[in-house]
Amino acid sequence: MKNQMIKNSTPPNQPSNRSLTALRMRTLISFLASLMLIVAFSSCEKDELDPIDQPDSIVPDRFRIEIPGAISSSQNLKSGQADTLNGNDVYQHLRTFIAVGEFGAELAESVMLMIAVNNLNRPLELTFISDDDGRSKHLKIIENVEFENHVWQYRLTIKDIDGDADNGSDNTAIQVFWNLNPLEGVAILNPYNIDRNTESIYKNTQFRVDYSETGNMGYETHMIVSFTGFPLPSPLLNPYAVSKMKMFVGKNGDMISLYGNSEHPNAFFFSEETGFNWAFAAAASESQNIAVAEVGLPPMTLDADDRETLLDTYSLRNVFRNQILAIWPGIDQELLDAYLYNTQAPGFFDNAGFVKAGTAPSENYLPYLDKVSTLTPYNPSYIYNMNIQFEN
Repeated sequence: MKNQMIKNSTPPNQPSNRSLTALRMRTLISFLASLMLIVAFSSCEKDELDPIDQPDSIVPDRFRIEIPGAISSSQNLKSGQADTLNGNDVYQHLRTFIAVGEFGAELAESVMLMIAVNNLNRPLELTFISDDDGRSKHLKIIENVEFENHVWQYRLTIKDIDGDADNGSDNTAIQVFWNLNPLEGVAILNPYNIDRNTESIYKNTQFRVDYSETGNMGYETHMIVSFTGFPLPSPLLNPYAVSKMKMFVGKNGDMISLYGNSEHPNAFFFSEETGFNWAFAAAASESQNIAVAEVGLPPMTLDADDRETLLDTYSLRNVFRNQILAIWPGIDQELLDAYLYNTQAPGFFDNAGFVKAGTAPSENYLPYLDKVSTLTPYNPSYIYNMNIQFEN
């Protein structure tokens, strides 16, 4: 009954509260998944590739960290209680966006494996016709390249050369920089130039994955997944679509740490305010498949990089509470508290998804709860101004 009272107070012509907090990313996820199969010079799926066993191969056989399903999933989650704002609704966003970032990392790793399967294991230069779009592509691998003040052993570049450049990136499709010992690399991809059958609205969509086993950020292994220029659908169809994202993933032993931000220019919740940055920090166990996470909803252009501002001042609970009170200042406090119960920080997850909010379900979560308290998302204004570019 309490939940129904709030729903009946929703302003006319707005979606229900449940749909207001459900970010629908199926289109993006499906696109990334299919893109893994259209890399220009191979039709092999990642799972079908043979292990790389050539001792003289210059191509790394790994390029990502696998994220536990507890905190990364595109599947529907289990339901919560009827008289609260469903934790499933509140936290499904986070698991979905992390899954989107993980797809980007899988795509970059697939590119590296496809290079290896095609025995591109030395500096070379060649031109070929893509089986996917029938266009000419130029591939070049060179040694000893400097990029972003770092010297790399190898750089691979693939360009679409069938016609004039028309997307401001010199028609570059793929660019990968890497060192082998210790393994580290940067992969940048443009889906439109990989396969020109891709819709032209993706001309300016860029993906980037940084991967490192150097231990230079306090982790045995880490990766950073970013994308920009993702085209937005009409706000009438999906006001919660994402245009940019940057996510850090670090691994030490069994513990995986995550933090990052996604940008949603058309997002709104209870008021008419639009444009939010989805800021998050999370920690997960690879073996137990459990996770702890905190989420904030700061404005997209907010210039702040401290944890208190991003995850406390602009916490899910505070943003939702402030917007509800601004519209319904006389709402019963008990009703509001009950409705927002599952927006408490942090959220706890297991292999089935969201478990509860606020207090840990068991002592197993405590090490990850402690770790989350040390993690801070990126500055929203940095994400707002972020660009991904190929080397000229």
